[in-house]
Amino acid sequence: MSARPARGGGRWVSVPPERLHPWIDGFAGRHGPFTASGDERVVRLLADDGALAEMHVPFPPMTPPGPPHVTRLVAHAQAARQVGVFLVRLGGYAAGVFSGSSLVASKVGSRLVQGRTAAGGWSQQRFARRRSNQAAQAFDDAVETAVRVLTPYLGELDGVVLGGDRRAVDALRGDRRLAPLLALETEPFVVVPDPRLAVLRDTPASFRATRIRIIDPL
Repeated sequence: MSARPARGGGRWVSVPPERLHPWIDGFAGRHGPFTASGDERVVRLLADDGALAEMHVPFPPMTPPGPPHVTRLVAHAQAARQVGVFLVRLGGYAAGVFSGSSLVASKVGSRLVQGRTAAGGWSQQRFARRRSNQAAQAFDDAVETAVRVLTPYLGELDGVVLGGDRRAVDALRGDRRLAPLLALETEPFVVVPDPRLAVLRDTPASFRATRIRIIDPL
């Protein structure tokens, strides 16, 4: 559970489902008794010493919201889910279906997309066209893979997690073949440098965790 700075103050930690209740107990041990409040997307713990933990509900909305907030959040975080994952970077992609943290279906692939060059003139223009065509083919392969792997599970998925590179994913959002999958999109976006099978297998550590923003007392 590594911490990272949060924009606007505080820090973020990500807590796996099985560690969430012990983490909350630890928060109380460090900061004293707390009051809990929140809604279907965020549960807030305000401790007696002024410490605040904003716990962002994984796979929102949490139903039903309301007290007892902590009990409901822990149960929601630990619920069994089937989740689709689609990772894309220029030249590489991976799609998989997880039952809990177990990968039950997957396919990964790659296609050559040449790097940029400093050459100029007509040679540069031909290179740019060739690179653009390579990128378009790579993205088309990625979309076809996602559709082939995830669509058979569409009616069973609790969410679809996207990842890889944001610009690459954004370039695919207009593809109508992805519309049913994008309708199930849920946070977090999982940034990965290379969508290989081993990387795909590790994604549950990110999408199953509860993200918590901690603001320490002044």
